Amino acid sequence: MKVKRFLATTLFLWSATANADPLLTYPLTVKGHALRAELARTEEEKRTGLMYRKQLAANGGMLFVYEREGVWAMWMKNTYVPLSVAFIDRNGIIVNIEDMEPLTEDSHQARGPVRYALEVNRGWFERRGIGPGDRVEGLTRLPRE
Repeated sequence: MKVKRFLATTLFLWSATANADPLLTYPLTVKGHALRAELARTEEEKRTGLMYRKQLAANGGMLFVYEREGVWAMWMKNTYVPLSVAFIDRNGIIVNIEDMEPLTEDSHQARGPVRYALEVNRGWFERRGIGPGDRVEGLTRLPRE
């Protein structure tokens, strides 16, 4: 009886946390401003992004890593936190930044081929004077798959 209860409890705890594993985070710097970004590399991680979250750390974000350069786009379906997204080319240069409204399906698109998209709290880039042409440092330290 104790073994069955232990197994049932263990399975319940495992299933409750199996899909809630935090993503790996990496330090990035833009114009001397540090942030820590969760890394979204798999299709599932990119599809989910920051959906359903109620807050994001002040200097936190999510970095979407695409397998190839392209003119990628983002939306805010099921995303509660107002965000800004920087579209970044393969050399780490910001191509454009878009502010996004929560819970909308408006498309926000890169203005050219990019390899990365970095989502942060809305206004994070603007408050730090960061814009197109600025370089995101730390991308070369990301794990390769």
